[in-house]
Amino acid sequence: MSTARKVLSNTLWQTFGRLVMAVLAVASVKIATNYLSLEGYGEYAVVYEFLAFFSIAADMGLFTIAVKEMSEDESKVEKIIGNILSLRTILVVTMMAAASIAVFLIPKYEGTRIPLGVTIASFSVLFTLLNGTISSVLQAKLKMHISSMSQIIGKVVMILYMLYVVFIAFPQASDIGFYHLIIAGVVGNLVMVLITDRAVRKITPLNYKFDWDLWKKVLIKAIPYGTALILSTIYFRIDSILISLIKDQSEVGIYAVALRVLEAFQIIPLYFMNSVLPVLTKAMKESLEKAKLIVRYSFDFLTALSIPLLVGAYVLAYPIIFIVSSPEFLSRINEGFYGSDVALKYLMFAMVFQFLGTLFAFILLSVDKQSKILYINLGCVIFKIAANILAIPVFGFRGAAVTSIAAEFLVMAVGAFTAYKYFKFKFNFVTTFKIIISALLMGAAVKFLWPITYDIFQNAGIFILAAIGAIIYGALLLATKAVSKDMLRMLKKADSSSGLN
Repeated sequence: MSTARKVLSNTLWQTFGRLVMAVLAVASVKIATNYLSLEGYGEYAVVYEFLAFFSIAADMGLFTIAVKEMSEDESKVEKIIGNILSLRTILVVTMMAAASIAVFLIPKYEGTRIPLGVTIASFSVLFTLLNGTISSVLQAKLKMHISSMSQIIGKVVMILYMLYVVFIAFPQASDIGFYHLIIAGVVGNLVMVLITDRAVRKITPLNYKFDWDLWKKVLIKAIPYGTALILSTIYFRIDSILISLIKDQSEVGIYAVALRVLEAFQIIPLYFMNSVLPVLTKAMKESLEKAKLIVRYSFDFLTALSIPLLVGAYVLAYPIIFIVSSPEFLSRINEGFYGSDVALKYLMFAMVFQFLGTLFAFILLSVDKQSKILYINLGCVIFKIAANILAIPVFGFRGAAVTSIAAEFLVMAVGAFTAYKYFKFKFNFVTTFKIIISALLMGAAVKFLWPITYDIFQNAGIFILAAIGAIIYGALLLATKAVSKDMLRMLKKADSSSGLN
């Protein structure tokens, strides 16, 4: 198989894996929310949100560094992976131990199931990070189909275990049932890492190695990138932790369900811009006019993706939350209860700003000004923490959601201003207007058809409405000429370059 075909196959498998994992993640949320109460799911969510801060510190971007080093010198694969494995193992064991100790010291979590839950789930994170380390060999060798399959199998095992807990072992929600839902994640990730380990050992031996000079070299490269990842994690996860510390765990549960839906969309701009980056970087050196055109079309494309997602999710927030969770998480406005559907409506506005902010971050990457991204993220983390501390005590999860909108807008605006200093891009806002009008008309059609489909299919009618909405929206984009042949041609070139950077 040619290198180009290997790259394409590798990319397609990773995309396929992401899609399947997103579906399985929704299934796990559905099981957990139907089994646990609002407060119980809140505790369940806090366990993983809490561990995320420690796991990213153990990650430090070592997967990316390992892939880069092994791709540059394939003769040193065994040496590189052995040392990265040693370094990552020490980091993850240290950080998971720190997390397991720290959680017992937080007064707010005393008397809840969170501390023991964190201790159990730390093994799940351990297996996940070790899997990520050894799968870097598969990425360097363009064999990520193996990694994708191991992740899918591990997730399926986890869901089967969860179903066993819910329907056979502990059908009545209990503390032991709660802990077994977490154990399901540990077992699933253990299966995943065992499958990956066996596949990687067919390519290269896996032995712990301790080359201090290599460790120093890797850490020098990893720390700036790892710091950016830590800031990004704090920026995204801090809402749930602050809600759990300031309010109660039921509010965390409401907010967490909406976040799980949002996470399904977050990978889209990264996948797209990773594909565009090689084309954009080349154009920056060869033709600034061509580079400006690529940036303009990228802005149009990201707008054309995010705006209909916002409109569609806003109109169908109630049935979406019903599909992915349980009626307990739905709003009952007449009772003064705001549910996950309200959180989703708010967070989808933040998603639009996040989509566009990704473009400006990648412009900075293409002009070698990535250090600016670090400063932008740091400033917005400080803003978000301060704003949440003020908003959450008064408005609960709704305050956190509004803060997310403001923070994402700030990241986008500062990113756009900073990127413009180094690259004078131009946008066609007439196209943006056409996209917005097309999305609003699509939303109106979906809202009109919703009662009709509900009478026949109930909440499952959203799948039919999604298809109808996509057809209507696509037709309107073509009718208004919001999508041009030049844009499609650029996107095709970007797709063919995906993974070659």
